[in-house]
Amino acid sequence: MADRLRVGIAGYGVVGQRRRQFIDQHPHMETAAVCDRRLDGEGAFADGVRHYGHYQRLLEAERLDALFVCLTNDIAAEVTIAGLERGLHVFCEKPPGRDLADIAAVRAAEARHPGLKLKYGFNHRYHDSVRDALALVQSGELGRVLNLRGVYGKSTIIDFRSPDHWRTKRTIAGGGVLLDQGIHMVDLIRLFGGEFDDIHSFVSNDFWKHDVEDNAFALMRSKSGVVAMLHSSATQWRHRFNLEITLSGGTIVLAGILSGSKSYGAETLTVAWAHPQDAGDPKEQTTRYNHDPSWADEIAEFADAVRSGSAIVNGSSEEALKTMEMVYRIYCADPQWKARWGLTDRIPGEAP
Repeated sequence: MADRLRVGIAGYGVVGQRRRQFIDQHPHMETAAVCDRRLDGEGAFADGVRHYGHYQRLLEAERLDALFVCLTNDIAAEVTIAGLERGLHVFCEKPPGRDLADIAAVRAAEARHPGLKLKYGFNHRYHDSVRDALALVQSGELGRVLNLRGVYGKSTIIDFRSPDHWRTKRTIAGGGVLLDQGIHMVDLIRLFGGEFDDIHSFVSNDFWKHDVEDNAFALMRSKSGVVAMLHSSATQWRHRFNLEITLSGGTIVLAGILSGSKSYGAETLTVAWAHPQDAGDPKEQTTRYNHDPSWADEIAEFADAVRSGSAIVNGSSEEALKTMEMVYRIYCADPQWKARWGLTDRIPGEAP
């Protein structure tokens, strides 16, 4: 393998451009070409990076080692499959697609190419606050996990008010705030709490009136008795990220998340140690994080897996499938929402 992996980026909007920034900072990766339908035909930027208007031209014209897929949900699975079939390692943004059929199709293609790496961008796992919290839970210092409460919300379906934006259209997006943003919280609840088999929910689009949800409330229980509550919201008004993990010997609270918009507040980790004599006011310690290594570290893990042949640690297709399954089980746990959109929480071809 060449010293530097030649990378193509399919979808060169805000996320694609940010991915390029960290790809080019990595010592063993370089952006060779990009594609985006908004670009003016084929050509090259001033720095020599080629650009195309369609992903097929990118794949046909360039000699690549890896493909980053930063496209809308309706085409993400299609382009991921095309990259795998072309013999490329693929990094795809979340969600894996619009529904379980999309991720099932991708996994079938992945199975045909076992030598290739496929990774999904569940970026929140790479924030230092999350990694420190996970290390503390895994250490056993605070005992076993009892329950979790998660809120992830913003003020609209999208960050700017446009009724024509693709994220407000079910045919393109597949879902609303739960699938778009809340999927990160679903992934973290799985990370800290395991798998949940008993799920109840209320899902609605009562406020913004798009054909995708603007609020999802879920109450979930695992076979081991861990209970989790989730609120994914596009009517939060003040952007909010908060995950409270209660354990038998204390509490961990993740609050705020460093993001490009800087609108979720300071990223902090607060740990409280329960004691029989604390009278409900335990000793606690708060750590504030001022640096976000998540984009660079996520890309570095992908590059290392490609170069060394090691397994994908976070964001494997199996993890993506489990998280998507949980999202769709939340959708389908509300019988009215399930019937309204004809949803299913079963993988195509899976036995009832």
